[in-house]
Amino acid sequence: MAASGIEFFERAAARDVLAWVRLLSDPRDSAAVVRALGRPPVELRLLDIARVVQVARKAKLDMVAALGPAVESPQMPPEARERIARFQALHREAASAFEALRPRLGCSPQELTSELTAASEARLLGGETISEARAQTLEATVELMREEVLGGATRIAGRLGELRLDTDLDISHGVVRYLELVKLAALKERPPGQSVAEALADINQRLLAACTPLQREIFQTSTLDDTLTTAFRGGAPAERGEPEGGGDTARPAVATSVQSAFARREEPSLQAFLPRRGDGLVLSASDIDTYRSCPLRYKFGRVLKIPSEQTLHQRFGIAVHQVLERYHATDRRSMGSPIGQHTTVQQMMELFEACWRRGGFGDSDKERELHTKARAALVLYHQRLEAHEAEPVWFERSFSFKLGPHHLRGRVDRVDKLPDGQYELIDYKTSRPKTAEQLKDDVQLSLYAVGARESWEVQAERLSYYYVLDNLKVPVPSAEMDPDWIATVVAEVGEAILAQRFEPTPSPAACGLCDFRIACPAWER
Repeated sequence: MAASGIEFFERAAARDVLAWVRLLSDPRDSAAVVRALGRPPVELRLLDIARVVQVARKAKLDMVAALGPAVESPQMPPEARERIARFQALHREAASAFEALRPRLGCSPQELTSELTAASEARLLGGETISEARAQTLEATVELMREEVLGGATRIAGRLGELRLDTDLDISHGVVRYLELVKLAALKERPPGQSVAEALADINQRLLAACTPLQREIFQTSTLDDTLTTAFRGGAPAERGEPEGGGDTARPAVATSVQSAFARREEPSLQAFLPRRGDGLVLSASDIDTYRSCPLRYKFGRVLKIPSEQTLHQRFGIAVHQVLERYHATDRRSMGSPIGQHTTVQQMMELFEACWRRGGFGDSDKERELHTKARAALVLYHQRLEAHEAEPVWFERSFSFKLGPHHLRGRVDRVDKLPDGQYELIDYKTSRPKTAEQLKDDVQLSLYAVGARESWEVQAERLSYYYVLDNLKVPVPSAEMDPDWIATVVAEVGEAILAQRFEPTPSPAACGLCDFRIACPAWER
């Protein structure tokens, strides 16, 4: 496909259509719903999207169904309720138009989704190209969808974009906008030496006295104060743009900062959704790896907690882990001791088949291939364990400890006691093996080693990944690592998360594993 064709499908408008096709085809596609909620004409604030996600997860609803109860939540501000209502109206219109349009699409919604996704992601991920003729057909389909399915978007955008005075809510929003301008003017003229926090408390008290109950609710749920407080960092003279001696010479700088803060007032803080504990965060090795790979992916998955469907390979990995965990649990119960003969291969296969059934796997070619690979790999695992000189002593053992202000937690798949009395931490993987060179800066097992030392008082001398499908154990070169490096990594990641630095860092490796590409701005032109 020509570059011009690729660029069309990377446009924000084309990806908006893709998001709507996905959510109309499958309302469980949470990432697509998040994009539709956050993009024009709805433009629901991210903080309010996070509240919708909370409702969806708690009530076990898809994101579209969760919008109803979310509107009833006392935490949802009036403006957000209005925007959600606009989305629901557009969704009803789009669903009806989509059903009427289906016979003219020339393919199923699933096929259309697959082709549009491949076209929009071709530049970054590569993969199979689309012919020029097919690209033109898809482009025409996108335009048709935009005109007929999302035809109500322009009308709704007009309703949201203009300051209307035909309802009490519209009037209240207009009054609060004016009061916020008054607040900023008063803040600019605050007495020298008075901090922003002190000035805001006094100004807010005076302005709230003039508000109706509805205006008060809108005023108090605004994020302007948080933005201002963060921008001025407590109001120290140097941070306010004033010289150390005070005076009025820096007032233009202060005014610029205030105007900048007002311009960013629609960027709400997600502080309430961070995994806080005390002054720090609750983190795992997976959290740290995810953030280092792409901060925006961490925000979508770990802060907003946008639901995502498990992939086939994720479900497969979970099933294999369950087999090994239950195999060793059965082995320990049958022997009454960690030492002795292991359970039989046949028993392991019975455990595998039970886990496979519970995992809900089907009969596709890929699933049959994984089933065959797993059985062969588990036989080799059993044989390897029979000949193993080390003694497995713990399985799925949890740890929790504090590193600086942050709380780290995790669970080690297996701990072996070696013949010389040393300990080895082993983590199972069902992915493609990495080399020792690729693992030289590994976070997971390095953090596990600190966890074993801090939680169990066990000094692990060896760290290894066991790639189950390849019957391959790869050691992590821990001896060459700076013992304090993992503490530095945790501190840097924790500081960045607390500062809410969530910029995307796109790459084929990171994006290929991400469930939130449809909602990511790095994918569009």
